[in-house]
Amino acid sequence: MSSATPDEAVEDIEPRGIAAERLVFFSDAVVAIAITLLALELPLPEGPTSAELLRSLGHHQSEYVSFLISFAVIGGHWRAHHRLFHYVTKVDGTLIRLTFGWLLMQVIMPFATKVIAEDGGFEFRFVFYALVQVVALSLLLLMAGRIQRRHLYRVDTPPELFGGVYHGLGTMIAAFAVSIPVAFATKWAYACWVVIPLLGALLLRLRRRSATGAATPR
Repeated sequence: MSSATPDEAVEDIEPRGIAAERLVFFSDAVVAIAITLLALELPLPEGPTSAELLRSLGHHQSEYVSFLISFAVIGGHWRAHHRLFHYVTKVDGTLIRLTFGWLLMQVIMPFATKVIAEDGGFEFRFVFYALVQVVALSLLLLMAGRIQRRHLYRVDTPPELFGGVYHGLGTMIAAFAVSIPVAFATKWAYACWVVIPLLGALLLRLRRRSATGAATPR
């Protein structure tokens, strides 16, 4: 009788690297579908004249802005996932489950985008969208931790990879999480999604500059 755990079974079934490649290809396909669904939800401008078409575009401004925001957000998710999985050589059951949870959030994104673009009930709509992002980013963070702890990455993985991933994801989680209570005070809560990551990047740059200066011999 085999004593292999479910997490180890994936490695027994498929050669090293094949399962990881299949998971990446599948994830890329799901993300591509999510972005396509975003575009399909865009309303068409209506009107017999150019002036009425322009007015119609203005009436649907919130939908178009929401589309651009979600396009950038999904692109950011994919970029972080791609950066992390570029060095993954094998997967286990837990990593697969975390990936499917993350993909579920990507599929929900078009619906969340439609919700946040509607009128009225700003707090609920904003909080729902922000929570989807917090969950998705947290799952990515858990995936990174799993990959590092179980040594599912290549031997030539840059030593600074995981630190950079943790910092980037942690900053974005903080941005969306902080924006939730701010949304109950002002509609400018969107600014948290930009300001906090910029501050995080600035602090990281200053920290690296300080570390470089300290390491330079006088």
